[in-house]
Amino acid sequence: MNPIPRISTRGYYDLCTGKTLKNNKYYLYPKKYFRSLIGSRELTIMVHGLRNDNAGATAKVLLAKKRLQKLGYRHPVIGYSYDSNTTGAHLIKHAKHALAVGQRIAKKNGKNMGKFIEDFKKSSPDTKIRLMGHSLGSQVILSALEYLAKRSENRFIVEGVYLFGASITEEVPSSKKYGPVLQNTVNKKIINHFSPSDEVLKWADNKRHVPGPLGLNGAIGKPVKKYSQRLVRPRNHRFANYIAVLRSFP
Repeated sequence: MNPIPRISTRGYYDLCTGKTLKNNKYYLYPKKYFRSLIGSRELTIMVHGLRNDNAGATAKVLLAKKRLQKLGYRHPVIGYSYDSNTTGAHLIKHAKHALAVGQRIAKKNGKNMGKFIEDFKKSSPDTKIRLMGHSLGSQVILSALEYLAKRSENRFIVEGVYLFGASITEEVPSSKKYGPVLQNTVNKKIINHFSPSDEVLKWADNKRHVPGPLGLNGAIGKPVKKYSQRLVRPRNHRFANYIAVLRSFP
């Protein structure tokens, strides 16, 4: 079986505290594959959520790739793999701390992912880049867009953003802080797939770990024009069930 191509920052952040351990930008695996992407018409990057080790990250890319192919998408699908398997995330008594560390790491990864997008677009300016994020992956994407928005040359640098069970908060698409970030870095569309029955997001909301997750009831306020949302009914919070109910892409 061919290796699953991914951009990775594994081992760059401490899984107990979120502290930065390495200041490298990212590494690519396998490097030769990424060189072959230069000149591609477009590509999609899948960003996983909390409690995923390297194998979990790889599995999510495969799920996305298979579903998108069924929907007629014929372009490369690659992964973004980061330190989300924070210490104690699987235990209820440590869940709050593990989530907080995961959020810290996800925010820091915005810079890493943003740098990859900048670097790749320099070598392949006409390639359209789409970003898919599940759960905590939505924070990585938001932080990457925030990083990219700092430079005017990055205007509309990302073609589209697709969120599933997003753990960022419901006011993001309409906020004064993030609204302009979304509007100015994304060229065509931001689609939020939300589910009021998502048990993990309900728990996070009830415990106030994530007050008002965007993936639970959708956005509040007046979102930016490029934002739209779709009510979906996955069986549970797992990415496998969200991607299974995806009906069209891009």
